[in-house]
Amino acid sequence: MLRWIRQQLGFDPPHQSDTRTVYVANQFPQHGHYVPQKFADNRIISSKYTVWNFVPKNLFEQFRRIANFYFLIIFLVQLMIDTPTSPVTSGLPLFFVITVTAIKQGYEDWLRHKADNEVNGAPVYVVRSGGLVQTRSKNIRVGDIVRVAKDETFPADLVFLSSDREDGTCHVTTASLDGETNLKTHCTVPETRVLQNVSSLDTLSAVIECQQPEADLYRFVGRMTVNQQSEEIVRPLRPDNLLLRGARLKNTKEIFGVAVYTGMESKMALNYKCKSQKRSAVEKSMNTFLIIYLIILLCEAVLSTILKYAWQSEEKWDEPFYNQKTEQERNSSKILKFISDFLAFLVLYNFIIPISLYVTVEMQKFLGSFFIGWDLDLYHEETDQRAQVNTSDLNEELGQVEYIFTDKTGTLTENEMQFRECSINGIKYQEINSRLVSEGMTADFLDGSRPGLTPEEELFLKAVSLCHTVQISNDQIDGYGNGSYHANGVSYQMEYYAASPDEKALVEASRRIGVSFSGINGEILEVKVFGKPERYKLLHVLEFDACRRRMSVIVESQSGDKLLFTKGAESSILPNTRSGEIEKTRLHVDEFALKGLRTLCVACRRFTPEEYQEVDRRLHGARTALQQREERLAEVFNFIETDLELLGATGVEDRLQEKVLETIEALRVAGIKIWVLTGDKHETAVSVSLSCGHFHRTMNVLELVQQKTDNDCAEQLRRLARRIRDDHVIQHGLVVDGASLSLALREHEKLFMEVCRNCSAVLCCRMAPLQKAKVVRLLKTSPEKPITLAVGDGANDVSMIQEAHVGIGIMGKEGRQAVRNSDYAIARFKYLSRLLLVHGHLYYVRIATLVQYFFYKNVCFITPQFLYQFSCLFSQQTLYDSVYLTLYNICFTSLPILIYSLFEQHIHPHVLHTKPTLYRDISKNARLAFRPFLYWTVLGFCHAFIFFFGSYILIGEDTSLMGNGQMFGNWTFGTLVFTVMVITVTLKLSLETHFWTWMNHFVTWGSIVFYVVFSLFYGGIIWPFLHTQDMYFVFVQLLSSGSAWFAIIIIVVTCLFPDVLKNILLRHLCPTATEKAQLAETTASISCLDSMCCFSNGETACAPFGRMLERLMGRYSPTRVSRSWSDTDPNFTNDRSVLTLSAMDSSLTSTC
Repeated sequence: MLRWIRQQLGFDPPHQSDTRTVYVANQFPQHGHYVPQKFADNRIISSKYTVWNFVPKNLFEQFRRIANFYFLIIFLVQLMIDTPTSPVTSGLPLFFVITVTAIKQGYEDWLRHKADNEVNGAPVYVVRSGGLVQTRSKNIRVGDIVRVAKDETFPADLVFLSSDREDGTCHVTTASLDGETNLKTHCTVPETRVLQNVSSLDTLSAVIECQQPEADLYRFVGRMTVNQQSEEIVRPLRPDNLLLRGARLKNTKEIFGVAVYTGMESKMALNYKCKSQKRSAVEKSMNTFLIIYLIILLCEAVLSTILKYAWQSEEKWDEPFYNQKTEQERNSSKILKFISDFLAFLVLYNFIIPISLYVTVEMQKFLGSFFIGWDLDLYHEETDQRAQVNTSDLNEELGQVEYIFTDKTGTLTENEMQFRECSINGIKYQEINSRLVSEGMTADFLDGSRPGLTPEEELFLKAVSLCHTVQISNDQIDGYGNGSYHANGVSYQMEYYAASPDEKALVEASRRIGVSFSGINGEILEVKVFGKPERYKLLHVLEFDACRRRMSVIVESQSGDKLLFTKGAESSILPNTRSGEIEKTRLHVDEFALKGLRTLCVACRRFTPEEYQEVDRRLHGARTALQQREERLAEVFNFIETDLELLGATGVEDRLQEKVLETIEALRVAGIKIWVLTGDKHETAVSVSLSCGHFHRTMNVLELVQQKTDNDCAEQLRRLARRIRDDHVIQHGLVVDGASLSLALREHEKLFMEVCRNCSAVLCCRMAPLQKAKVVRLLKTSPEKPITLAVGDGANDVSMIQEAHVGIGIMGKEGRQAVRNSDYAIARFKYLSRLLLVHGHLYYVRIATLVQYFFYKNVCFITPQFLYQFSCLFSQQTLYDSVYLTLYNICFTSLPILIYSLFEQHIHPHVLHTKPTLYRDISKNARLAFRPFLYWTVLGFCHAFIFFFGSYILIGEDTSLMGNGQMFGNWTFGTLVFTVMVITVTLKLSLETHFWTWMNHFVTWGSIVFYVVFSLFYGGIIWPFLHTQDMYFVFVQLLSSGSAWFAIIIIVVTCLFPDVLKNILLRHLCPTATEKAQLAETTASISCLDSMCCFSNGETACAPFGRMLERLMGRYSPTRVSRSWSDTDPNFTNDRSVLTLSAMDSSLTSTC
């Protein structure tokens, strides 16, 4: 029992060894001392809460937020001591925020529970007691033999035992795991291949030893020991023997497999792990502001407490005749009394911290994220793909990006490969009309009949047709139609599918030329040379990995020869070759790369019988090892792939995506530096960088490549730094390869960063996936702390995407791993400019104004409360009624700022997109820097002083403002201040609003009307459940005084007029780039509003003055400003933005 408790708490994990032993069909040893291992059940749990822990766990998570915890403390203080305000004033807003958040999180978790129950309750068939038994998915145990039928998903991670195919293979798709839609072939071990029915499987006696669960989808190490006629046969288990939970069976009637990883230990579940929480710069600024306001709050509370005791030092104020102290109060501890008074003032001023700020920001981010998916300018019609938002927490971070790290293949390019050229035995060839044509061949020769391939050409094409992982599908029922192709008199009814577009392009090119891969049947590979079939026995596959950068196959020809065919990057093939036209091929590879082609080298090796026996023995030993299998296999692969004969090289073209050059140029003009990180070779990467505009032709391109030692690398870096200092006028670009980068980051990080920061563009080639993440982390953690964005389309880009502040996935052809792990996903690279320059810009401006405005309106709210204490001898008398205190942030001022933060467009999206320089105006968190923060804070204090003293001047001298001679009291005074405050802060936001929709009008004027109606209703009825009726008839009396109306107007105008004047003067004298853009947009499209008063020339009497104000303020309304461009405008685009609601119907107005 104690061990179970320790396991549940995570102190004693159930798996102590590095391997697990699984008895097939749970046929455990008969000896008595065997204790079965404990494994997880097959339940999938993606939910966060249960019925029992929802309340405590959710409350704990919410009160970890500093604002929520702060208001909880205030609420408890109000309960424990005598405070000037009711506990309801803090408790009700806190309860509202906590409840709304809990309901949202509870509903989301209920949906997860519902999805889990559907998955766990799905029917499955398991082999038990010699028959098929139907059960639920959650009841599968490790060791059970499971039957899966065609088009069903695998309910657990299964070791493949048998299928209805004689060759013991099956096809699966893993789209739900990694997004790859191509067919993958999985195979069984020979001993279980023949066990195709339940009765034969019931006789199977086997044991599987494998590694403990891990998240890597493409790694599986294990071995199966099969007992046959008292003989133990050991077979290695590889990733192609494992069928992953979530994958789907295709083109196969049924399969049987034994469960080895179940439930939360399956690879699919292990990949559910949460990504590291990313925090935006705005959120960090918000927390900083919160701390500053906490300090202001504490200072006000301390100052008020000190002044209270200073005032009470005089006896007449300490114990006036109308408020005599009790004996207990006289004898109480002065320290405790001081603390009690301090806490009371803390409660009185606590609303300077806006509790509703967090919930409003969350709603703004959540609702605002829908606009990205709804934007038709981010919709790709060809693939029917919209932009996708995986996290809404980073919307505003899109407006702060300083560095972009991008992959090349599939991100800047289409990842659609076309075979262009090849080099065979030192001769360059091109494909023309499905023929290999060497250099210098005349057109007359092409018209005639062509003889067959030379032996060198045929061997090269056979190597291309045999060394790959391409699959063939002829099953139209599953949606994979037959591809009909005719070439050289041969008809082909097949279609190739491959995870790598390069491999597919090469195999298709070989088929067009005449050497066709016809498929694999068991261990037999078949190729057809101009229709004549040739068969090869597949002996071994040496899988591709990122370290070796090559893959190989070992086959046996019909004549019995053992051949190794290998292909890979020239840097991994050429050093291992001993014969062939090495130098000529190297030159051809460089020529291909300069043209921007992706290159691969192809080689072969012939084994003697003795050599092959040694190779087979070493491979078997490495593949059956349970410990350090990868290291041992890498050693054996390197032993095999030596002494190669170079056959040639290939060059395939990956064309650029549409508008890549324009996108990169726009981002550069916006002040964003772009780094391209690619695994391609140096020459190919440089060529593509030049063609896509990453490098300019006039740019001075510096190189840090082929560095062998630390000293050489350091010396080269110093030379580059000197060149940059000497030629500081021109722009520089830097090219770095993976090996040199490793040396630079080892001991010369600062010097390398100095060079990179002074370069306009950086290109890193021959990069491994982890190196990409290291480069991003290097910039991310540099002293400047720039905001980074990484964009990629493949699994090799995931680490880079997760490391950057913002990760963008491209919905490309290399699966959906990048999309699944990204923060945002787009269909093409060209959409990145709109995502940043338009959406990022607008989101940042909206949320920055939201944060500043929230603190401003709460300073306006609480400062009069502080000032009022000077008039009431710091007796902690509240200025506002408790209902007003409670509803100020919840009802009276909440909706206008929320609607503003969703729909505001201070500049039209078209202008933002066509003028990238406007992006620079908001860089470096400009709108949440100290100066804007200080401006909003000082403005709040100034307005609060005007509210208080303006009202005080009006009624503070015992002046009778009522017709019956009755004077106003303290509640009327507080209500006057509160009324002026609600109107002023609402109108202040309207002055900040540049784009008015019907919702803006509704919530702005509706909030003021709601306050008036509510106050009349609240003060016009005697509420029996209230302890006091302080506000009865107060608001009605206030509005019945003409002087009060006059005071309201004067105070509001006094507050807002200086702000309007400041904006006019600043826009006229020193406008920013944003204000100039607003002015240009307004000037270009002002139309007359009132056709009733037009002069003959189309001018109204007030038109010049109104137009001047419009231009100076940079303000416009959809009803008055035409926000479209004519087709003749050179900057016109079909802007189908749905960023905002439809503007107010322009038909309501007429133009002159």
